[in-house]
Amino acid sequence: MTLFLGMLLDALLGEPRWLWSRFTHPAVLMGQLIGWCDRRFNKGRNRRLMGILTILACCVAAGTLGWLLQTLPGQIIDVIILAMLLAQKSLVQHVQTVGDALRLSLGDGRRAVAMIVGRDTSDMGSAAVARGAIESAAENLSDGVIAPAFWFAIAGLPGLLIYKIVNTADSMIGYRTPRHQEFGWGAARLDDLLNLIPARLTALLIWLVSDRPNPSGVLRDAPLHRSPNAGWPEAAMAHGLNIALSGPRSYDGEMRAYPFVNGGGEHDLTADHVDQSVSILWKTWGAALCLALVAALLT
Repeated sequence: MTLFLGMLLDALLGEPRWLWSRFTHPAVLMGQLIGWCDRRFNKGRNRRLMGILTILACCVAAGTLGWLLQTLPGQIIDVIILAMLLAQKSLVQHVQTVGDALRLSLGDGRRAVAMIVGRDTSDMGSAAVARGAIESAAENLSDGVIAPAFWFAIAGLPGLLIYKIVNTADSMIGYRTPRHQEFGWGAARLDDLLNLIPARLTALLIWLVSDRPNPSGVLRDAPLHRSPNAGWPEAAMAHGLNIALSGPRSYDGEMRAYPFVNGGGEHDLTADHVDQSVSILWKTWGAALCLALVAALLT
């Protein structure tokens, strides 16, 4: 029942500005820890080893903290922490903001999508803006909602906090850049492992709630993605909405020729497609909530 209540609380409150303007969000604290580790240990000749030891130490610390918190009496602490570390409402708000901004002007859409994607946005057309928002919706539904809920269901607060510290580390140091290619290797590989099941579970849930389910297309196109996990929810979203996602895009001024996922789908995306992806986010969340309720009743 804790998972069910935590998901409901997150969907109702999200990340209230009045609270996090006064206190530091736990995810921010995790980011500060990873940043300190990066500055302190990402040096010398054995950077890969140092990175592996760093992420393992962070996991031990996160798991221990989760265990200590879990020993406190009552479920309220668990519910509150779970709600703080889920991101359903905030994800919906960020994605919907892009659609609303795109209706105002292309410039507004570019500025809005720049807040949630890492690619170059200054030369994006309307379709690219909408595509970026929808891709972010699919990927972050897995990383920010389904995966944390999954690991909480499997291992309680220790599992949740370990997943979040690893996912935070991957988002900060898990890039193949000269600085982080070695030091972030361990975090990136562990994040791939922890998302292996949740990403596919997310794809299954999206497929179940989509109007035009196409399981064979999802199975075919998911491996086309550059990420071993993100391709699954993205392919499910692409086929569920009958649109083309991924494809060529620019990073740091360099165009990269990524293949399209569901290349036969609609390419001329609009704000209406962003709205449809938001609807899929809520339907998928609803399906996951029902699973949480059934699991609670059975146990």
